[in-house]
Amino acid sequence: MRDAVIVGAVRTPVGRRKGGLAPVHPVDLSGHVLRALAGRAGFDPADVDDVIWGCVSQVGDQAWNVGRSAVLAAGWPESVPGTTVDRQCGSSQQAVHFAAAAVLSGQADLVVAGGVESMTRVAMGSSAGAGNPFGPMVRARYAGADGFSDGAAIPFNQGVGAEMIAERWGLSRSRLDEYSLASHEKAAAAQDAGAFDGEIAPVEVPDGDAATAVVGRDEGIRRDSSLAKLGELPTPFRPDGVVTAGSSSQISDGAAALAITTSDWAAAHGLTPLARIHTAVLAAADPVIMLTAPIPATEKALHRSGLGIADIDVFEVNEAFAPVPLAWLAETGADPDRLNPRGGAIALGHPLGGSGARIMTTLLAQLRDRGLRFGLQTMCEGGGMANATIIENLPAR
Repeated sequence: MRDAVIVGAVRTPVGRRKGGLAPVHPVDLSGHVLRALAGRAGFDPADVDDVIWGCVSQVGDQAWNVGRSAVLAAGWPESVPGTTVDRQCGSSQQAVHFAAAAVLSGQADLVVAGGVESMTRVAMGSSAGAGNPFGPMVRARYAGADGFSDGAAIPFNQGVGAEMIAERWGLSRSRLDEYSLASHEKAAAAQDAGAFDGEIAPVEVPDGDAATAVVGRDEGIRRDSSLAKLGELPTPFRPDGVVTAGSSSQISDGAAALAITTSDWAAAHGLTPLARIHTAVLAAADPVIMLTAPIPATEKALHRSGLGIADIDVFEVNEAFAPVPLAWLAETGADPDRLNPRGGAIALGHPLGGSGARIMTTLLAQLRDRGLRFGLQTMCEGGGMANATIIENLPAR
């Protein structure tokens, strides 16, 4: 029976907005991780059946099918196709799901899945332009809903959704700030211990006069953060709210990629399976509150896998806003010590289309480093959706 296994995973560092990766075109950033992936996993790029690439704002520097352009930038054979998908923040996690489905069905043997977002160069929401992407029928359906702004080009507001979650689950400003500070502290500890080093492919960046600088570490971690500093930040989404920039994911630049094949194909080509894609599901919920779908997605993944919440050794729940993982914890009853052990997007950043693959690369590294078996990853997404994926660490052979 065919399976879907990960034989390689790599990411760039996550750069801060206008930070070290800002000079690098997103196509070049994508090409960089593709080259690094092939080198580390040991496959011949000519064997790749498809590259499925996540990207949210597919306009400007990220237009014209950045997935195919990434293949060309990587110097891979012109015979390798590429496509670009958008499931909002879960785009590259969805790319992994599509890749797994392709190899499981026999439509492909080796697929690369990943994604990119250069939020410095292509601002969030740019793809809407001057258009009205939701149309009158969607607007009529949700007119008057709490948090819905009928006059805006994008009327659903994620920040307001985060405030709605905080209110519904009784999450105070102090609780959100405490969680956010802990994310920075965990990420700093992981970085200091070298926990991210093996998953990162450092990026050479032009530095003027033919010189180059190397960006090799995640830039968003704030080592000088404190509850006092977080407590001084304004609440931009509601005047009397609890969500701040400090309890929100950072605007970031970055890319990540994974190579997915079958165990049989890997054995025949001398590749090492690292983890099995055990279960992959989708869920959707209220698009106004928008950010709660990881809860039913997790329930669905556990049901389909036959596993219980206690069977999962590590959870990666994307920290789009602090209320998201906290509400998820309250509903699932998961062990909080297993949640985002190396920090999350509040500290590391959230390069939209690349985040799903970045998180899965980090999740895989944790399972391998610590000798654990199961990891579950889930992300809230625009439109009120979520992906959830369970991966199973495979022992060294």
